[in-house]
Amino acid sequence: MTEIADRTAFITGGANGIGLGIARSLARAGARLALVDLDADGLARAKAELDEVTQVFTAVLDVRDRTAYASVAADAEAQVGPVSILVNNAGVAGGAPAHKLSYDLWDWGMGINLDGVINGIQTFLPGMAARGAGGHIVNTASGAGLVARTGGVLYCTAKFAVVGMSEALALELPPQGIGVTVLCPGPVATDIVTRTQAAQPVTARRPLSAAQQARIEETSKYLAKGTSPDVVGDMVRDAIRKNQLYVHTDRLAMEMIMERSKALLDAMPPAA
Repeated sequence: MTEIADRTAFITGGANGIGLGIARSLARAGARLALVDLDADGLARAKAELDEVTQVFTAVLDVRDRTAYASVAADAEAQVGPVSILVNNAGVAGGAPAHKLSYDLWDWGMGINLDGVINGIQTFLPGMAARGAGGHIVNTASGAGLVARTGGVLYCTAKFAVVGMSEALALELPPQGIGVTVLCPGPVATDIVTRTQAAQPVTARRPLSAAQQARIEETSKYLAKGTSPDVVGDMVRDAIRKNQLYVHTDRLAMEMIMERSKALLDAMPPAA
């Protein structure tokens, strides 16, 4: 069990959506906050709101940039204390059909959704372990990190890797008193689709057909009916306290997970 009060939580993608929902919940539980994001205006709004509850540090950060990450981390710990709750939440959706992917898209998507998680862990985990005061790591994956039915090849590749990484960390870190949670959300009411479009590399941006635009609008409407980010934040808070490995925001992937598990087991060779 990890107590949250009087700890410092570092949250990537903390200005909006799930990251902000987690920040609100951890702040109410007594944590100090270090929020990073590419959205400077969103960070300013989040800080203005959460300054009323706890100490808040904010900085603009591209989680792919290891040098900048190290500098921001040092500033955050100097201002709000050593980080012992790490929430690797920054992420993007989208990509392209497999036969239309480019190296630019692969580097962009994997850089944020996977390398950003690696960078967070490599930046903070050694210090967390050395201090001996325990802590917790939360990695945001996706239901698409458990079953490859939605999201596309690029997204699923990164999110499956985050799930595997989290499971391996959960096996290694108990002696250091560090817990691990992997968040596998279904639809959550965020504007990730719009933000992803704006964040894609320039070389990958092409005029959208009417059909593509319609699919984007349909996806945005679908997500708008999803779980509230604040509800997700409370789920993550409770998972940290209980050292719960998996967090699902709904049961939509349940049958698909069961089908995948059955297919894996059915492919096993006969017992000797």
